Amino acid sequence: MNLENTKKIMLVTLKWILICVLTGIFSGSASAFFLVALDWVTKYREHNNWMIWLLPIGGLIIGLLYYYWGKSVVKGNNLLLEEYENPQKIIPLKMAPLVLFGTLITHLFGGSAGREGTAVQMGGAIADQFTRLSSRAQSRDKLDTTDRKTLIILGISAGFASVFGTPLSGALFALEVLYCSKISYKSIPLSFLTAYIAYFTVEFSHVKHTHYSIPIIPEMSFTTLFWIIPVSILFGLAAMLFSRSTHFWGHLFSKTISFPPLRPFVGGIILAVTIYYIGTTKYIGLGIPEIIDSFSNPNASYDFILKILFTGFTLGAGFKGGEVTPLFFVGATLGSALSVVVPLPIALLAGMGFVAVFSGATHTPIACTVMGMELFGIESGIFIGIACFIAYFSSGSVGIYNVQIVKGAKYKLYQKVRRKNMELL
Repeated sequence: MNLENTKKIMLVTLKWILICVLTGIFSGSASAFFLVALDWVTKYREHNNWMIWLLPIGGLIIGLLYYYWGKSVVKGNNLLLEEYENPQKIIPLKMAPLVLFGTLITHLFGGSAGREGTAVQMGGAIADQFTRLSSRAQSRDKLDTTDRKTLIILGISAGFASVFGTPLSGALFALEVLYCSKISYKSIPLSFLTAYIAYFTVEFSHVKHTHYSIPIIPEMSFTTLFWIIPVSILFGLAAMLFSRSTHFWGHLFSKTISFPPLRPFVGGIILAVTIYYIGTTKYIGLGIPEIIDSFSNPNASYDFILKILFTGFTLGAGFKGGEVTPLFFVGATLGSALSVVVPLPIALLAGMGFVAVFSGATHTPIACTVMGMELFGIESGIFIGIACFIAYFSSGSVGIYNVQIVKGAKYKLYQKVRRKNMELL
């Protein structure tokens, strides 16, 4: 290798390290601000429940913002997946402030949504701006299509790692959700580097993440495995129900209300009235207190169903936010409720459901297994891993991201099932 080639490799390496550092710092800073602001609006709403009656107004504001200024970014996470699969246009930077403001409005007035979608979209929009900067550089320094895909991976990785405080699973999630078979090897170390930079940026900001624990881990045996398998299948079915519910409400609103800004307005009215009549606010917002409680106290058998309905309706109506924390709620409360009949520790069941439902809904069993070990400790890894992979295979072919292209064993399995069904018909 001559000196010129060595110099070129070093420059390229330094360029990507700089991109990772800047993406991690900017995305981590955005997530830190978002987490602080989200905590503030949540506490404000909890002390002023009358704010829920303003949910239709908040929905109308979000709808009008996206209708007049955000049509190019209204697809949210699906836009990131689309641009990765078939790069066309640079993701507009305005995606970041729009989804940030929209999510805060949703939570301020009582919508049921998460935070992952917001952080991932902010990270993706920030990272993709390096494509714009490189277009002004000399031709040899410009980013090609593969590099553009790498930037999207970095944005997703930074957003996920920083908002949940899980850098390993954040990096893996970005790689796995975009199906590993089509990812360049270069993206792998860069994804981990960016995830850790974003994570430490939030840590240095002294923004705290929620901590969970599974104090009792039983020995693995045929008896425990006998219970883990059907429980994990139920987690997968809950993930499928969550995904299909979100898509159903989105399709229903788009079909019945032609003017997009009116969808969250009408949805807000229905949500506010429903919350008033059921007499509780436990199914709105993130639901973090309920998730924490599920690790020690059995939940009602219907809690996870109501969270699915509230979140699917909120997001389907056009409010902004993520799906992942509500998926945590669904899984943890379902596992907690099952502890009444399943002879396994309640915290273990809640922890398994926490990540397994997420695994089934996003088709990311590897990232979810690692996330479980990051959150609950490596001791629970075998239980978490089994639950995530069984839920992944039993959750059907439809996930929360409707443009996600599923590859690998699950894809082949469902293709075979479809072929057999067609032959029978």
